[in-house]
Amino acid sequence: MKGTQKLKLILGLTSTTFLIIAVVVIIFFYLKRKSKKEEANDIEKTEHKHGDHGSQIEDLVTFQGGQDLTIYDLLDAPGEVIWKSNYGTLYKALLQRNNTVRLLRFLRPVCTARVKDFSDVIQLLGCIRHPNLVPLLGFYVGPRGEKLLVYPFYKRGNLAEFIRDGNDESHKWINIIRISNGIAKGLDYLHTGFQNPIIHGNLKSKNILLDRSYQPYISDCGLHLLLYPTAGQEMLEASAAEGYKAPELIKIKDASEETDIYSFGIILLELLSGKEPINENPTPDDDFYLPTFMRNAVLDHRITDMYHPDMLQCNSSDGRCLVSEEDILKFFQLAMACCSASPSLRPNTKQILMKLEEIIGI
Repeated sequence: MKGTQKLKLILGLTSTTFLIIAVVVIIFFYLKRKSKKEEANDIEKTEHKHGDHGSQIEDLVTFQGGQDLTIYDLLDAPGEVIWKSNYGTLYKALLQRNNTVRLLRFLRPVCTARVKDFSDVIQLLGCIRHPNLVPLLGFYVGPRGEKLLVYPFYKRGNLAEFIRDGNDESHKWINIIRISNGIAKGLDYLHTGFQNPIIHGNLKSKNILLDRSYQPYISDCGLHLLLYPTAGQEMLEASAAEGYKAPELIKIKDASEETDIYSFGIILLELLSGKEPINENPTPDDDFYLPTFMRNAVLDHRITDMYHPDMLQCNSSDGRCLVSEEDILKFFQLAMACCSASPSLRPNTKQILMKLEEIIGI
């Protein structure tokens, strides 16, 4: 009898224990499921709060050549600041997982536009592929609205450094023609390769990157499309201080195909002269609008001041020269046509390419 009572007691206690455990397990899984649901709701609320007014861009979008990028690669990469402005910072970063170097352009949240078709702009910039344009590999949106654009890194740096670092390669006619022709081809693709022209808006030698064979790549294509109008205007003003701003932009605010052509003409003059086109206290002229040193050379008819003497050096073995003074004059005249004070008188990209082919002798 006592044994039976003990057995009933044990069974009762065991059943109670199992019941308690079962209840605890059920409560645990219920709370865990509820927590996940609340977390998902919080993420949705956060994305809605920081989103760009209906933008469907995810945290990281990758394009051709950037499929292996991850957020961890970008955020953990040690970076070196190589350029800074009011609207962002450019870093040279080492992605440690695959030991590759990339350029990361960080855009400040207060300077970036918030438009309904923001994702369309990113998709447009991500699909731009041309042998003379820097491709966008990835685009990241941070939790506070900051934006990060990922580009390839080019070991020779930018054209401005190449022209003014005393490198003899910058005086060689073959390099000058290769760089000029490449920039013209890239610009032609932007202006004519799409249903609507893509205006660069900030073309200058600092935005031309070079590879080991001195092939040029135009960077920052369409960057102004991601900025607020005020930030975009600041970018234009910075270009003006460096000598690249077309005269009509004093009265109008929007860059155009013609203002890109003007900037390209200044780059041609830079390549020819090896000098920096800084224009102190610019004032428009009735005939042309050029940085001071270029203006003086043209007014005084000192065309020989516009190119480096090494350009005319001939090959000592066979006496052949790659360039003549006539070629240099034609190149100079093309640059001047691009820098015409009247936008309607400037050649378009197709005409520029034809003229360069004539100079090269293709």
